[in-house]
Amino acid sequence: MRILIAGILGGIVMFIWGAIAHMATPLGEAGIAQPVNEDVALAAVKVAFPAGNHAFLLPSPDPAHMSDPAAMKAMAEKSSREPFAFVVVRSEPRDMTAMGHQLVVQWIGDTLCALFLAFVMAAAAMSFCRRVIIAGLMGLFGVLANVVPFGNWYSFPTALVGGTFAYQLVGWLVAGAAMAWWLGRRAKARGDYVPCQSKAP
Repeated sequence: MRILIAGILGGIVMFIWGAIAHMATPLGEAGIAQPVNEDVALAAVKVAFPAGNHAFLLPSPDPAHMSDPAAMKAMAEKSSREPFAFVVVRSEPRDMTAMGHQLVVQWIGDTLCALFLAFVMAAAAMSFCRRVIIAGLMGLFGVLANVVPFGNWYSFPTALVGGTFAYQLVGWLVAGAAMAWWLGRRAKARGDYVPCQSKAP
């Protein structure tokens, strides 16, 4: 039960940190710029992309011609002279100011991550500081495993990758501190609480 509560607590703290990071700091919008002419871009999206929710690479290599040397040479020449774009398109309009569904999904995702982290923290360390360090390392793991590859392969802006790095690190350190405090309450009550180092075997 204490692990479940620690996970719920961590999810709440991480969710609150996400709100603060997006509303009161530049981390939430780091690397995201405004288009020069939004209406022209939206009109082009309606013409150039099929209906549905898809991701696109521009220029777009055709998988059917990946083994054709002539097609690959043409692709190399085109990509060498044209800008690159990684585009996510949702053709179905939706009110972007109505974020209730997204907020619920975000909280669920934060809580599931925190529950997983709570199991690791409880099993891998006994001291407060080591549990917090584990939380920070898990946040870094997520960035290195997911965001850095997107920056590498899909040219995500350095500011976006760096902002996500800071957002995840700070968030999971803060959430991890709350979780480590909760997980250590029973040991503190017994008198064998270890604040910043493991007990000698």
